[in-house]
Amino acid sequence: MVNVLLIDDDADLGTMLTDVFAREGIRLTTVEDGKAGLNTATEGKFSLILLDIMLPEMDGLQVLKHLRQSGIETPVLMLTARGDDVDRVVGLELGADDYLPKPFYPRELVARVKALLRRSKKGDGMPEVEKLRYAGFELDTVNAEAICDGKALTLTPTEFEVLRQLIMHHGQLVTKESLSTQVLGRQLGPFDRSLDVHISNVRKKLPSHPDRIQTVRGRGYRVMEPELLES
Repeated sequence: MVNVLLIDDDADLGTMLTDVFAREGIRLTTVEDGKAGLNTATEGKFSLILLDIMLPEMDGLQVLKHLRQSGIETPVLMLTARGDDVDRVVGLELGADDYLPKPFYPRELVARVKALLRRSKKGDGMPEVEKLRYAGFELDTVNAEAICDGKALTLTPTEFEVLRQLIMHHGQLVTKESLSTQVLGRQLGPFDRSLDVHISNVRKKLPSHPDRIQTVRGRGYRVMEPELLES
């Protein structure tokens, strides 16, 4: 059974989601404050963490920051208040994989969780190509491992999948709409900056030439060989 951790101070929500997830074969552990949630996430083994932003003791952004600084790369889906765009962007910059505004339909949450679990599960299905090499990148798509210019990259599952999609279409434009569907499992909203933040996070982790991942304004992204950028 898949284990998911919910860190949210809404006890009624936790009770309801425990039943919903159980019907999907997912065991939900619930914690109602930030400090206890951080301890539970650090000590336990979870496939995914559902993290509310507004929490007692320690807010969700602090919890997320501590998790990522500790080297814990468990996928994190933030639960945010509708309209809190700043918190969403900050959460994504800190390494969250996606977000879902409250209030939400339980089935939508289940769909988001399943999408995250699919892309974070190493070896889930047989990828078309097991090894991808381009522009100094080497990707092992079975074990979800990435290297750039000989240096191992520590990427979240979403960051890895963004990079995989770009390298699979090396040198070509990959539209934002396509990336959102393939990586996030949802259509791109008109003011959704999630992909921009994930791309920025990947660039910051490259040992050199972050501009090898190019933004084509208003359209999407592409990966280019570093020597082509210098010519």
